[in-house]
Amino acid sequence: MVQGQSPTASRFSTRQKIAEHRKSLPIASVEKRLIEEVNNNDILIIVGETGSGKTTQLPQFLFSAGFCREGKMVGITQPRRIAAVTVAKRVAQECDVPLGQRVGYSIRFDDSTSSSTRLKYMTDGLLLREALLDPLLSRYSVIIVDEAHDRTVHTDVLLALLKMIQRARSKPVNERSEIGNASGENGVQRNGVLRGCQGRKVSPLKLIIMSASLDARVFSEYFGGAKAVHVQGRQFPVDIFYTAHPESDYVDAALVTIFQIHLEEKPGDILVFLTGQDEIESVERLVLERLKHLSEDKRKLQPLAIFSALPSEQQMRAFAPAENGFRKVILATNIAETSITIPGIRYVIDPGFVKARTYDPKKGMESLDVVPASKAQTLQRSGRAGREGPGKCFRLYPESEFAKLEDSTKPEIKRCNLSNVILQLKALGIDDIVGFDFIDKPSRGAIVKALAELRLLGALTDDGKLDDPVGYQMSRLPLDPVYSRALIRANQFNCLEEMLITVAMLSVESIFYDPREKREEARTSRNHFASIEGDHLTYLSVYRELDEFLEKKKSAGGANKIDKSMKKWCINNFVNNRSLKHARDTYRQIREHVEQMGFNVSSCGNDLLEFRRCLAASFFLKAAQRQLDGTYRALESGEVVHIHPTSVLFRAKPECVIFDELMQTSKKYIKNLTRIDPLWLPELAPHYYKAEE
Repeated sequence: MVQGQSPTASRFSTRQKIAEHRKSLPIASVEKRLIEEVNNNDILIIVGETGSGKTTQLPQFLFSAGFCREGKMVGITQPRRIAAVTVAKRVAQECDVPLGQRVGYSIRFDDSTSSSTRLKYMTDGLLLREALLDPLLSRYSVIIVDEAHDRTVHTDVLLALLKMIQRARSKPVNERSEIGNASGENGVQRNGVLRGCQGRKVSPLKLIIMSASLDARVFSEYFGGAKAVHVQGRQFPVDIFYTAHPESDYVDAALVTIFQIHLEEKPGDILVFLTGQDEIESVERLVLERLKHLSEDKRKLQPLAIFSALPSEQQMRAFAPAENGFRKVILATNIAETSITIPGIRYVIDPGFVKARTYDPKKGMESLDVVPASKAQTLQRSGRAGREGPGKCFRLYPESEFAKLEDSTKPEIKRCNLSNVILQLKALGIDDIVGFDFIDKPSRGAIVKALAELRLLGALTDDGKLDDPVGYQMSRLPLDPVYSRALIRANQFNCLEEMLITVAMLSVESIFYDPREKREEARTSRNHFASIEGDHLTYLSVYRELDEFLEKKKSAGGANKIDKSMKKWCINNFVNNRSLKHARDTYRQIREHVEQMGFNVSSCGNDLLEFRRCLAASFFLKAAQRQLDGTYRALESGEVVHIHPTSVLFRAKPECVIFDELMQTSKKYIKNLTRIDPLWLPELAPHYYKAEE
């Protein structure tokens, strides 16, 4: 605040700046035309360039134009949680309303909405779950699917479902039959459809798809030649530079380019795209080492990392202005492509690679591979240099290599496990999965594998129908099917409290933080929590110990300082504060779900034998047996696998384990393990394992 300025004057000044900013956005000049197009077209595709203001402004235009009358909402989906939250906060600020009232957001395990919410930002997966309770999405007058070019699995399923819902809402009430039939109890249909929806009068649904230019044609064709409108962006010019020859070591090339920019270019921060934590930490260390060899006046370069496993307080350092006279170099994964905008960036270094997950249904295994980025990704990256002024992008490959890149990223639905998707579709009453109207159809093998997995977990009957009650219970929980099944089994084993904690901890990224410069200290700290029985019990130990610590703080009268106490505890124990906080929120949300389902949240206390047996009963499809050479064989696929070095069982080599994840990087690794007795498998999963005669 300016000295001597009153809070009222300061607030007025902020509102005036926001109003001026909104008027300056390119989309402001076409507000009237966009509203006319929405009125005239039930489906509209908006191709909006970076900086056009489409994500924040279009929902506000629709609100002002009366699309939220009679309690209706405009729903805006985002492929990433962080985008849904940050954009909602920005729009609430622009509307000068508290977050959660007129403007709110809803993501898995975090809901900031109320009965007065009219502009609702959410993940596409959250809207899919909402359709389980209200299959016509009758509360919405308009649905905006933003960043559709990302082609996440939930985006693709949502677009197909919205196509059906839009057709159903345009029909007379007595002709609606596309999504389920009316029957059921407690207001919820046994096929996931709310009782009586066929007889309700619901206004037609407007659907807006917002996409990057490369994919607009795909969406237009999918929606029968839907009209596309182009909105210019406010992108400053970005000069693109290529290398003369391919680089054999793109990490070293990135390092050389960082110092070329620092020593030769005008002021402005640098954003470097790398594929993961190891590369980022390696480059950060090398930057600091090379700075020591420069003269004092040339050392003003500040390397900062940003990747998903990094504690949030360290991530936020990337957004803060650099120290006076310094230049920041932000070392980031592809999280910085679209989800977040870091101010001050004028230079982008793009090696042209990204880490991509691919699921092999035959092996039941995910691989995490470094692959070339798509043209759409490289364009998004270069655009980061032109948000605040003219910029430069240094691509560490020849221009001829750019021409060979795929136009867009391979849709996630073609490279992921489909069991969760199919369970949700079954819950919506959609039984013909092969015939479902996907934009890009997944392979038949992936569908068959997912159906088989759901049958083995008890979610589906032998004829492919949703099982009653197990399948319905599983579909109500916002979790992967194997986790949902684990909670149902835990209710029978009287260890639901322990399983709730475990599932919450497995649902978040990287509980432990392992900084390169303090690796030994971090490992010593982790050993304090380690259980000889495995990783699941180790996570349980972390959660319980933090609970005990916070309870002591509360009883000592420190309730107001809980967040600070937790943060300090996490730093001292090399635990990721953001991940653990998210796990605690997840625990509370899932607990509410299971209590609503009538489950008794009981605990087995310190006798964890039954809990380990429950883990074996739940994760029986993910079991591995030690071989004579010390490797392991995954019992479902027969793959030779290795215990991941981060597991507490890495050196223990137990005879038999269950695991949470099978992942191929440099080797085929199993992660998140618990030691089990191999005789438990035929006892607890006799439908899959036969006892030896």
